[in-house]
Amino acid sequence: MTTLRITEIFYSLQGEARTVGLPTAFVRLTGCPLRCNYCDTAYAFTGGEILAMQAVLDKVASYKPRFVTVTGGEPLAQPGCIELLTLLCNAGYQVSLETSGAIDISQVDPRVSVVLDIKTPASGEVSRNLYENIPLLKPIDQVKFVICDRQDYDWAAFKISEYKLNQRASEVLFSGSHEELSAATLADWIIEDNLPVRMQVQLHKYLWGDQQGV
Repeated sequence: MTTLRITEIFYSLQGEARTVGLPTAFVRLTGCPLRCNYCDTAYAFTGGEILAMQAVLDKVASYKPRFVTVTGGEPLAQPGCIELLTLLCNAGYQVSLETSGAIDISQVDPRVSVVLDIKTPASGEVSRNLYENIPLLKPIDQVKFVICDRQDYDWAAFKISEYKLNQRASEVLFSGSHEELSAATLADWIIEDNLPVRMQVQLHKYLWGDQQGV
């Protein structure tokens, strides 16, 4: 029987990406091989609870969701994540996967909307980007950059052009690092450059602050 190490399963509003604001069930898997400087889910690095796959599916079903997001940590660091994604799709949910971009996504069920995070220089983990994932992006997928400063912004803008990211994915998302870059400053840069991206803020932090399980 497949098991997963789970930090939390909860129901909230999606705070980011294309389905922002929509009620969503979140499955947060434990563990991550990266240590980004701005990480706001370090509590998911260790610990968690080992659950049978069916227990995870039953908990998700109890919320009667339309949308399910599998996140971490880095969910793909657990081999059972691939099976979980397929089973959630089979159950009829609209499923998204939040991944660091450091692990191969080729085995992810094609029905899943992958939110691929490309790490910027200020993250401290730019060397972990697995650029081989970019050709695997589908029209339903999304690419995300967390921007900490102007250098990050210029670097990300170059990567969009270099890899034609706005043509490969449905959305290219820019988020300001919550503690390092004001939303207004990032918005001004995007407008000035007419950059083909969607700016986003972390809605859940504006509603409930930086706390676990929301």
